Amino acid sequence: MSLLPALAAALLTTTAPDPVAGLGWMSGYWLDCSDGREASETWSDPRVGLMAGHAVTVSPQGRVGFELAFITTLPDGVAVYVVKPSGQDEVRFALTEQGEDFVVFSNPDNDFPTHIRYERDGEGLRARIDGEIAGTPRSVEWRFDAAPLNSRCPSD
Repeated sequence: MSLLPALAAALLTTTAPDPVAGLGWMSGYWLDCSDGREASETWSDPRVGLMAGHAVTVSPQGRVGFELAFITTLPDGVAVYVVKPSGQDEVRFALTEQGEDFVVFSNPDNDFPTHIRYERDGEGLRARIDGEIAGTPRSVEWRFDAAPLNSRCPSD
């Protein structure tokens, strides 16, 4: 009996590793108190191809915004970042680049942003969105610190 057919069958049924499983470094409660704003993001740990998250931002003028989001692996193996900002329609971004401590999601058809990047920075987390608005390149960046759940920025 030859082992070659059994080995070939095993290789054909082997699935690729789940890309969401490698994003555990994003898990936690993150707080950015820079530029007079308060921005927080919360991400669950990866669970069977799913991470759930939400963000709340309070501008220096007191305007509040929120996003509901999740990262999941679709049945075809593609990982996506799905976001529903402040009650608007959901937008999907496909995972286009991933390393040990960073991930990039892209949607060239979205108005703004077209790219979302998360990167672990020591004990912190950086997030950046970029794209174009009216033909002009734009980007927004956050530098989050790990914080206890529901922490708030100090008031002045």
